[in-house]
Amino acid sequence: MDWGFFPHLAALLAERGFVVARFNFSGSGMRPGDELVSEPEAFRSATFSKDVIETRAVLNALADRIAPGRVDPQRIGLFGHSRGGGSAVLSAASSSAGIPSALLTWAAVASFDRLSPEEKTLWRQSGEVPVVNARTGQELSIGVEVLQDLEQHKGELDVQGAAHGLEIPWLIVHGQEDETVPVSEARELAAAAGSTAELLEIEGGGHTFGAVHPFAGPTPQLIEAMNATQTFFRRHLAGTTD
Repeated sequence: MDWGFFPHLAALLAERGFVVARFNFSGSGMRPGDELVSEPEAFRSATFSKDVIETRAVLNALADRIAPGRVDPQRIGLFGHSRGGGSAVLSAASSSAGIPSALLTWAAVASFDRLSPEEKTLWRQSGEVPVVNARTGQELSIGVEVLQDLEQHKGELDVQGAAHGLEIPWLIVHGQEDETVPVSEARELAAAAGSTAELLEIEGGGHTFGAVHPFAGPTPQLIEAMNATQTFFRRHLAGTTD
């Protein structure tokens, strides 16, 4: 919630009159204000299913009026980036109460299943897979329970399948030069969603649209993404296009 562009985007939306709630997944291993992962075991066991459950918990809390007089449960938008974008799609598709009423993703993954059979075999044998946390640069590990969760809940964690069933407005923003999640995945999601989705491909945009941490100011690509974001939310949550 404190990385790079997230506080800047939240402040922009707040200035435009939105109520904004930022949160960390428990599996991020980070508490508000942390610069490094301080709970590596939480990061190690961060399953995709848990991310979806926690996203739904935040949405339900907002719908239950934790901010009386400020949050309209019929006008809640959901935003997610990268892996969080995939979780946002699944969370929106699993709603039974019309919450959220609009979805927006940046650089969202079209699938959580991203390793080869050989890599999965090694993962099972070792019990964990080493990774470098892209946010902090730390060398961490992901436990085999994450793979087990993905395999045991394959249907529930099918991002493209969830996209196909979405019935709310959805803006898919993706950089054409994304080095982490290819822009082809955005096109797959848009094709799966059909008429409910809009696809915005940002020329020259990478995975974070040029943003770094500590935040060094917006790039042209990030400005384009942020402008599209606030315009989309105003159109679908505030009932205006200006």
